Amino acid sequence: MGITLGLIGAGGSTMTVPIMVYLFGLDTVLATTYSLFIVGFTSLIGSYKHYKLGNISWKFVVLFGIPSILAVILSRTYLIHLIPNDIVQTSSFVLTKNTLLLVVFACMMLFASISMIKNKANEIEETDLIINRTQIVFAGLLVGFITGIVGVGGGFLIIPVLTNWAKLPIKKAVATSLIIITINSLIGFGVDHDGLKRIDWIHMSIFSLIAIVGIMAGIKLSTKIPGEKLKPIFGWFILIMGVSIILSEVLK
Repeated sequence: MGITLGLIGAGGSTMTVPIMVYLFGLDTVLATTYSLFIVGFTSLIGSYKHYKLGNISWKFVVLFGIPSILAVILSRTYLIHLIPNDIVQTSSFVLTKNTLLLVVFACMMLFASISMIKNKANEIEETDLIINRTQIVFAGLLVGFITGIVGVGGGFLIIPVLTNWAKLPIKKAVATSLIIITINSLIGFGVDHDGLKRIDWIHMSIFSLIAIVGIMAGIKLSTKIPGEKLKPIFGWFILIMGVSIILSEVLK
């Protein structure tokens, strides 16, 4: 998970949530709480490394990050608790909150992966950009709500926005994504009062420390791989993960 996050600036939650659900047997809502801390803390370390390399676009951190923070607080504090545990129930079928969150999570991964595979990274200087601020703010709100509800950092949505709408080079998009993921994830974790009561802190801390080793390796590896190759790698990775989650839920 850490290597993936360091290499492509996203994908941490796409691995953490399934690991917590399928490997450690946590319910999906609690898995999202673990994911927010693990991904947020790991991204914080990775962000510092990118800061030293000068890869972060701070104006997009502000433009995207502020609406994201507001949406995370609202969705994690209120909206997630409005979803009932059993959403649809018949004699032969039950749609639970856990299943719905995983399927929505996977569908968003598929959508993001397609945009990344189809579009080539645009290596455009930031000074030459004409930014549609409304689009960026709207995307920040959307990612914030998704972060709060599904428990993801949102990198698999942030990077397509930064590369396709903001026209950032992929490596700057990766670095900027990590900062936004850090802010959103840690705030989402901090306002999740119900989840905080159920956490095994030792388990979560060990997983986080191992992930930090991975993100350091991923960042170092990313300096040796051309930016135009990272975007399709990211897209195919997310596509495979999304399909795997949907198949796991459908074939239960």
